[in-house]
Amino acid sequence: MRGRYEGKAWDERFFPRLSKLEVESMPKRDALLVLPVGAVEQHGPHMPVFTDTLIAEAFLTRAFEELPDDANIWLLPPLPYGKSTEHLGHPGTITLSATTLMSVLLDIARSVRQSGFNKLLLLNTHGGNTDLLNMMAREIRIDTGLAVFRLDSGSLGLGEALISPVEKKVGIHAGDVETSIVLAAQHHWVNMDVAPTELPHFPESRYLQFKSKAFAWITDDISNTGIAGDARQATAEKGEMMLELGGRLLAEALQEISQFDMASLKASRDVKDEIPSGVSG
Repeated sequence: MRGRYEGKAWDERFFPRLSKLEVESMPKRDALLVLPVGAVEQHGPHMPVFTDTLIAEAFLTRAFEELPDDANIWLLPPLPYGKSTEHLGHPGTITLSATTLMSVLLDIARSVRQSGFNKLLLLNTHGGNTDLLNMMAREIRIDTGLAVFRLDSGSLGLGEALISPVEKKVGIHAGDVETSIVLAAQHHWVNMDVAPTELPHFPESRYLQFKSKAFAWITDDISNTGIAGDARQATAEKGEMMLELGGRLLAEALQEISQFDMASLKASRDVKDEIPSGVSG
């Protein structure tokens, strides 16, 4: 991984590096501001507690290199603290409460709107943030009028061909995928000598499916080591392939989001024109 303040993402498109006058004069109508939301939380005995935020920075560093020079897309400072209450009690976890994170997101969004911008992307790299961000995206839309978009790094489908079927099913935290990515991004931050394997026994049930969040859980319900997955299978080579693919896919997503117009969702003609004659409303 390049240094945190090296590369196009940080040298050219890092929003806070702009002055007041530069922000005032830049075209804002179609500008997209990207707010990464990560976490500081335990990732087992082998990984840094900064893992989720580091992964966001690594993917964005790659993605901005893929963007055309005229893309009006800007990177806000990553929000390193998320809702990590499921990891409380494990050393190193620093979490915001749900209400605090909601307030922080709304305050940031209101500030973005006050500066004249119209589009905000909440880019998430921590599973514990997902439900809250989905809810807050709409609340921010209602409160500020911003066009608000949501994207999770997990939705990019990384590592599908590189990890085992079991890992795909239960490797949700500090397993093969995350460990491989951090090995590629900051190799010396990982201690593979103590990397564990722990595979939770998720129920084979129509109604108790883990990924559908049919039951509430905390880390201590599913793991003794603090991980869910097989970290011992991780390699920097796999992580590099994931970063390369993820950066490319994220760049495509950023461009598509930046070009999307919310007004395109509404039918261009009067709804009454679509009702066949003889049919009442």
